[in-house]
Amino acid sequence: MTLPGPGEWPVDSDRSLAVTDLLRARAESTPDRTLLIDADEDDRWTAAEFDRRVARTAAGIDGLPGEGRVGTLLSTGVPFAEVAFAVPRIGRTLVPLNVRLDRETLADQVERAGIEVLLCNGDTAALARAVAGDDVTVADVDALDDSTGDGGAPSDPRDPDAERLVMFTSGTTGRPKGVRLTTANLVASASASADRLGVDPDDRWLICLPMYHMGGLAPLLRSTVYGTTAVLQREFDADETAEVLRERDVTGVSLVPTALTRLLDAGWTPPESLRFVLLGGGPAPADLIDRCERHEVPVFPTYGLTETASQVATATPEEAFDHEGTVGRPLRDATVSIVADGSEQPPGEAGEVVVDGPTVTPGYLDDAATAAAFGDRGLYTGDRGYLDADGRLWILGRADDVIVTGGENVRPAKVADALREHPAVEDAAVVGVPDDEWGERVAALVVPGGDLTVDDLRARARDELPAFAVPKTVRFVDRLPRTASGTVDRERARELLA
Repeated sequence: MTLPGPGEWPVDSDRSLAVTDLLRARAESTPDRTLLIDADEDDRWTAAEFDRRVARTAAGIDGLPGEGRVGTLLSTGVPFAEVAFAVPRIGRTLVPLNVRLDRETLADQVERAGIEVLLCNGDTAALARAVAGDDVTVADVDALDDSTGDGGAPSDPRDPDAERLVMFTSGTTGRPKGVRLTTANLVASASASADRLGVDPDDRWLICLPMYHMGGLAPLLRSTVYGTTAVLQREFDADETAEVLRERDVTGVSLVPTALTRLLDAGWTPPESLRFVLLGGGPAPADLIDRCERHEVPVFPTYGLTETASQVATATPEEAFDHEGTVGRPLRDATVSIVADGSEQPPGEAGEVVVDGPTVTPGYLDDAATAAAFGDRGLYTGDRGYLDADGRLWILGRADDVIVTGGENVRPAKVADALREHPAVEDAAVVGVPDDEWGERVAALVVPGGDLTVDDLRARARDELPAFAVPKTVRFVDRLPRTASGTVDRERARELLA
């Protein structure tokens, strides 16, 4: 069996890869290849064997009440993997919930996602019952093995652009958002990742990150698309993970910087089998990249989002070592632009990172959040960065000008664009100013180009923006304050509006 290498993975322009049941397609194509290894229990399954196991689980879930979204309160492990394939097989949406969150947050997410069935196990049963509303069915995954699924009935046909997965963001910059993802998003992400990392027929991707985060779930789905093997470890532990990497001939692993640091601190050196360490989930410290170079760790620093089904840009080890701090060039089919003051910036100039392409979510659970995050160029990420002359992306942190008002993120550039649409507005700048009630309030400096009132301006803005993004404070000025380079002086703007 020969799989594509870097730069050879086929472009999915005809959606030939965008099947609606990834596991069933794999079981039909390569039934005897090992799909999954449980490193903790030393169990393994071929694609055909795991497909039959998932069929029984799917039948069990299908026998539960309701037809809406199915949530999970499960840690990384084989039951999670079963459910990840079983739920979409019966035409329902999977909503993995973080088992480490507090009850109030989980109850809120159950309600916001419209979860009708909440799956748990013995470890999480009490938590599931505590956060489920009266109209939510709580079920133990260990009791869902229904032999009526043994017949291998075809999975529920679905449009690849239909919602398959809802994952909540971390909420580090406000209230966690429910991100809607489709099969097409997930397959496009798998294809683009393969183009950058390469795929070998004997690949084994270790999953030791929580599967209720994209960094833990994506490798399982990708390995299924590729026809390679996923190795599951229930949780990361520096000594145990080092042993799994060595003894299981692991060729790839997804890690966050803290985990990789702990591995190196424990004296770990990469085994000969290891082709890549996909390093994401946060900025990689310069000294960590230096240590990787010294210890010959094949590190691929990456920048990604739940909203993009994982990777947006990924650096090769050579790029990471020669251009310390970069997250590399955008993946195939990902369009990355840098926007400041409503304009796309040239190489070397910083601004907000905006992403477009087939991996980008169709939107959030909240329509208002979707409207606030998307513009003509794509998804406004809220991250600040720049592209260098060679197309490499550098992330500078969260965009300083993102306004968090009442827990909602507002993109100033999008609001300013909406204000400029008014025929009597010549120019506008939007910033956040402190507010006792909302944390920050949206405020705008506006240069009138004709007869204009604040009420008229706000009325027009409400047609284009969600209510929380409409400026609460507006001041008319003859000209916008600008820096020596000609960009809007945001600190001066805040002073004028405070």
